Amino acid sequence: MTFDTVASMIAKQLKLNVSDITPDKRLVEDLHADSANVMVMIMDMEDTFNITVEDDAINSLKTVGDVVSYIDAHQ
Repeated sequence: MTFDTVASMIAKQLKLNVSDITPDKRLVEDLHADSANVMVMIMDMEDTFNITVEDDAINSLKTVGDVVSYIDAHQ
């Protein structure tokens, strides 16, 4: 399931408990990711899911759910 993989990746990158990651959590405001964290996560997700995240789409990925939806739509 995409969410479980994404949640694990985010938890590892941000050193959080995976149980703290929910679809409605905002990457920056709630999970305290900075721009470098977001870029590393995007690159990891591109490799893991074999997709390309367009530069203009990155700014629209605000929540964990947004990331999961984007991945599901582009696989």
